Amino acid sequence: MLSSMAKFFHFEERGTNFRTETIAGITTFVSMVYILFVNPNVLGVSGMDKGAVFTATAVASAFGCFMMGLIANYPIAISASLGINAFFSYSVVVGMKVPWQTALAGVFVASVIFMILTALKLREKIIDAIPADLKAAIAGGIGLFIAMIGMNDGGLIAANKDTLVSLGSLHVGTTWLTIFGFVVSVILMSMKVPGAIFIGMVLNAILGMATGLIPLPHQWVSSVPSLAPTFGVALSHIGNINTPELIVVVLTFLLVTFFDTAGTLVGLAQQAGFIKNNRIPRIGRALIADSSTMMVGSLLGTSPMGAFVESSAGIAVGGRTGFTTIIVGILFLLGTFFSPLLTVITSQVTAPALIIVGILMAQSLKDVHWNKFEIAAPCFITLVGMPFTYSIADGIALGFIMFPISMIAAKRGKEVSVMMYSLAVVFVIFLWILNR
Repeated sequence: MLSSMAKFFHFEERGTNFRTETIAGITTFVSMVYILFVNPNVLGVSGMDKGAVFTATAVASAFGCFMMGLIANYPIAISASLGINAFFSYSVVVGMKVPWQTALAGVFVASVIFMILTALKLREKIIDAIPADLKAAIAGGIGLFIAMIGMNDGGLIAANKDTLVSLGSLHVGTTWLTIFGFVVSVILMSMKVPGAIFIGMVLNAILGMATGLIPLPHQWVSSVPSLAPTFGVALSHIGNINTPELIVVVLTFLLVTFFDTAGTLVGLAQQAGFIKNNRIPRIGRALIADSSTMMVGSLLGTSPMGAFVESSAGIAVGGRTGFTTIIVGILFLLGTFFSPLLTVITSQVTAPALIIVGILMAQSLKDVHWNKFEIAAPCFITLVGMPFTYSIADGIALGFIMFPISMIAAKRGKEVSVMMYSLAVVFVIFLWILNR
């Protein structure tokens, strides 16, 4: 049986094994498990039942991981997209006073359009049309983005009204826990210890509990919250999407998720070494997995789902096949029963891993032709746009708008594909609508 599984997931072809893939799966799960607690809190602002959202997030994430693992054979996990969940609660429900039931119906409609675009292979064509330099910049930008998230979560940097950002307080115990985890991970990585990132997180959690910086769980097992308050609600409120304003909301869900997921897939594929001749093999299958998960998530009761950038942590420790995401999916299901234990995975435990992954993903920047300014300019804008706007989609938008401009100025406009010109126009409209 094990040999059949190894053959199915192409272990030998990708130079991996059960042990490496399992550790990669655990590492990815530990890095992204916070979504089980963050998503209910964010969507709870809209009035949704937090318990139902917790279960919906876990089940939809497991579904997405199984789909990605079995269909696309990629080590890329899927879960609720950060940022778009905040847009759902704060902008749509609270700001526009749209009932959460109607907003959830909007997510479902967007997911149906998503499925149609995927079936027509339009998403696949768009990803293939992105120049190799921009793909490398996207991967590097995601690296900077998640490193910044890690440094902020770990207390190494903090918001500052005078300088925008500054060094965090070194008089806080949890900040030193982050520093410990980072230093240990750097040492283990430098020594080329297998599973260094995962080991670093485990040691960090143990130190945190030993020093009282991370509270011990009060119980081991808890019951699974009911899905009843949110299950199927989206279908019964589709008819409420009957105004131009709500149609714009649906299109925003579609566009943000479309390019956020595309950028994440490109960046992670670049990190894993999957991109060959500027193409990502089996990308169509990966897109089917993520679009179908978005639909399932909306039916269960959660905001848009998509490829999760923290999958880079599992890829960094050697995950190269879909078996990694199968492990993640199983852990998400188990997580619904052992939610009290998940409280030991604090932001200080995952922060060092995100910073390390940022370092690893920055290596892709060597593939950008920095000596050609017309290429360097859009790549740089993409690179810095992601962390500075706190959005993968916005960073991509800025870079893609700049690309045809700089190429035309350099008298290389004919080298830009029709698809890239079209995307530049779409992104101008996208940014205008999103920031109106």
